[in-house]
Order: sequence, then C-alpha cells, then structure tokens
Amino acid sequence: MSSLWQALMLVRRSDKPSFWRRVLYVLLQSLLPLANLCLLKLLVDSVAAGVSGTQSPVAFLPILLAMVGVFLLNRIVAALDGVNGDYLSQRLIDYMSDIMQRQAARLDLSYYDTPSYHDTFHRAQQEAGLRPIQILNNFMAVGGALVSIVGVTAMLLSASWWIVPVMVVAVLPSFIVRLHKARSIYSFRRSNTQTYRRTSYYNHLLTSREAAKEMRVFRLAPHFRRLFVESRSQLVGRLLRISRRLGMADILCAVVEATAMLAIVYLLARQAFGGAITVGTFVMLFEAFRRGQGYLSSLVAGVAGLYDNRLFVSNLFEFLRLEPTILSPDEPLPLPKTIETVEFRDITFRYPDMQRDVLCHYNLTARVGEVTRIEGENGYGKSTLVKLLLRLYDPQQGSVLLNGIDIRRFRLDELRRIMGVLFQDFVRYNCTAAENISFGDTAPHSVEDAARQAGADKVIDRLPHGIDTQLGRVFDGGQELSMGQWQRLALARALQSDAPLLLLDEPVAWIDVNAREQFFATLEQLKQHKIILLINHA
Repeated sequence: MSSLWQALMLVRRSDKPSFWRRVLYVLLQSLLPLANLCLLKLLVDSVAAGVSGTQSPVAFLPILLAMVGVFLLNRIVAALDGVNGDYLSQRLIDYMSDIMQRQAARLDLSYYDTPSYHDTFHRAQQEAGLRPIQILNNFMAVGGALVSIVGVTAMLLSASWWIVPVMVVAVLPSFIVRLHKARSIYSFRRSNTQTYRRTSYYNHLLTSREAAKEMRVFRLAPHFRRLFVESRSQLVGRLLRISRRLGMADILCAVVEATAMLAIVYLLARQAFGGAITVGTFVMLFEAFRRGQGYLSSLVAGVAGLYDNRLFVSNLFEFLRLEPTILSPDEPLPLPKTIETVEFRDITFRYPDMQRDVLCHYNLTARVGEVTRIEGENGYGKSTLVKLLLRLYDPQQGSVLLNGIDIRRFRLDELRRIMGVLFQDFVRYNCTAAENISFGDTAPHSVEDAARQAGADKVIDRLPHGIDTQLGRVFDGGQELSMGQWQRLALARALQSDAPLLLLDEPVAWIDVNAREQFFATLEQLKQHKIILLINHA
C-alpha cells in the first residue's frame, strides 16, 4: 500500500490544484447519477398518475426540468474533468521526466556498467509516465464507485435485503480473475525485461543514424530484422497464451453476472405485477441494479488496477531508491588555489563485474609546466585514469592526489569544475556550434578563444550561420561535420573553461596533420600554467 500512496503523492506534487479538482469532479460524477435515479422514479410515477387522471398532465414538468439540469451538469463536470485530466497528465509527464533525469544524473557511472541497472532503468522508464496517473484514476474509480454503491444499496434494500448480496457475490469471480491477470502480466514482464530490451536495441540499430552506414554496407538489416522478429514472436506468443486463458475465465464470469441479473429483474417484475411496488419504483430499482452492477464492476476494476499498478510502480521506486556511492565528503576541504601536481599513487582498479584488474599498483605524477604523456596498447587502462581523476569511479586501492591531498576530500562539483576534458568517445551534440563549446557556461575563456585554440574557428567560419549554426542532421537546418571537425569542437569544449587541469584522451585521433601541428603548438603555450595529461595509443 505504501507504494500506491507514494505514487499518489507524486501525482499531487506534480500539480496540486489539478489534483484536487480531479477529486471534486469525481465526487460530483458519483453523486449526480444517484440524484438522476431518484428523479427518474418521480418522473415515471408522475407520468403514470397523469395517465390515470389522478394528477395534472403537466405536473411532471418541474421534475423533467430537474432531470435535464442534472444531465447537463453531469456533462459539464465530465467535460471539465476531461480537460483537467489532460492538463494533469502533461504536468505529471514533465514532473516524472524531471525526477527520472535527476536520479539518472546523480548515480555513479559504475551503474551503467551492469546489466541489472539497465534492466531496472528500463522497467522504471516504462512505468514512470504511466503508472502514477493510472493509480490516481484507480483511486478515483474506487472512491466514486463506493459513493455510488452506497446510494444504490440503500435503494435496493428498500425492495429486498437479499438483492445486494447476490449482486456482490456475482462479481467476485471477475475480481479474482482480474487479480490473477495482473499478477501474471507483471511476472511475465519482469521475467522478460532483457528480451524487451533486446527488441528495443535491435529496433534502434535498424532505425538510428549512427548504425545506418554499416546496416547498408555490410547488409546487416536482414540479420537484425530476423532477431527483432524472433524476439517479438517469443514475447507475443507467451502473452497471447496468457490472454487466451484469462479471456475464457472472463467469459465464465460474464455468464455468472448475467444469470444474477436475470433472476433479480424477474423477481422485481413479479413484485410490480403483484402491486407490491409502483412502476416508478420498479424502473428505479431495475436501473439501480443495472447501475449497481456497473459500479461494482468499476470497483472491481479499480481495486484490480490498484493491485496491478502497485506491482508495476514498484519498478519505478526500485530505480528511485538507488543511491550513488561516490559522494562529496561531509566536511570537504577547499580546493587549492593553484594546482601544482596530480599523483596516482599505488592505484588498483577493476570495473564492476570484471574478473581482472585494469590497473594494478599504478603510479604516476604530473606537474605544471610539462605535458604528461600516457601511452599504451588498447585495454591497458589509459582512459580509466581520466575517469578516476574525475571521480567517475573510485579505485579499490590507492589514492588520486591533488597537491598531495586525496581528491575524495573535495566536493565533487568543485573537483570536476577545475578539469577540462576531451573524452575519447566525445559526444556530438545536435545543438548549435556555440552550445557544443560552452552550453551557456560563463567561464573566463570566451567561446571564440577556445575555438581558435582548438583549431575549430576555421570550421565555424565555414558554417552558414557561423557559431549559431545548428549542427547534426537530426533537426531542421542542421549541418553535418566530419569526425575531425567534431573533435575540434569537443577540444574547444575542454579548453573553454580555462581549467587548471587538462585531460585529453586521443585528442588528435580524427584531426589532420596541419591541425595537429597547431594543436601541439597550443599545448606548449598552455602547459606553462596547466597540468596536461595527454593519452595516446602506443
């Protein structure tokens, strides 16, 4: 129940006025049909009295006007509820997107190295925008159905006490079937998370721009289409077997409810024929019973929905409960005003779930005034040094030191702010050239200066709108660049902050010979006041 309450509070926090309007509208839509039933009885009795001559033929007009008023009010409330529901849904989508993005951004990079995290994130992502609003709707359905059932029960008890138990017992099989269905679908989805992720991955390969070239050149599309179809066929086949089995159970439940309706309506009709109840009372009780079955079905659906959504929303809270392990210290030290040395002291490190160490008792010292080159073959941990210095990971043994102080004693955001980084697998942002370099950062170095130092100024000058040109081919008006041109922009991004530490992982892998000469000349200038770590393949 706690997960349901937490989900309901998520909806309320997304937009409190819309949430409480939703509660009010549901309450009104539960009470107005009951008022309409009472007016229906009065109307039928009034018409019957008019036909028999015991009452003026026009005496029913006020009752009719009241019924029309209730009908109109009910439609107005339904329309307002629809608009309010749409608004609340959009607000919730934005709110949940913000929560998911914040949570993903605060978690350690090591989470991304484990398949179990991707399973957890996939399940949470599937439920984040859907389940909380469904839980609200379920609660509203249950609350509204209970209010209506209380009114209908009072009406039915006026005819006979046994009608209500029969009506309730008739829907119990349906309730049991719905709960079983919810559990079956949840178990299926959870146990097949990786299969769902594989289908998403195959679909991404077949439709993404990044893989488009190799899909065509190596004729890979038929291979991945076959894998996609096979995975989907497995999922669909199992789901259909569950659906067919539960569908037959639903049909049997419908037969039970139909039998109950036949028996009760027959007995009410006999009472009307015998004069025990008026025609208006018969119509009211018949309609009350018919609606009562509908309200009970809504109640069953709402409770089953809460059970169903409680299972699935647990996936969301499973993700939100994840906590980072790489944190700022409780009492951080201030960063040194000038950074003179960076030292890797006796570092041993392995990635999560790996069987071997990437670095073993590794030592290195870098100083201002020199370019510290780190060379080696693939897989020898060169790029890992950059990640450790940025505290994207912490070593299992040893320390990374700034001016002899362990970097774990500094605030994370302050530590990372003093480092300019060019990753080997730098990101190509489908944004403007200016955003690719600065992203609004108000650092001392201007965008133009950083672009010039990185050799990206010539690239920018050739763009149709200069530094404000949209890059990439994902959005309208975008200009595609070569990998070497993208790398120059990524290098400018590293230089733009004028950080005292410069970490460059394969910075000239895509750059032409002339640009390399300019780049190394720039490094000679920068090393006078920076610590520079330059990673190259051996």
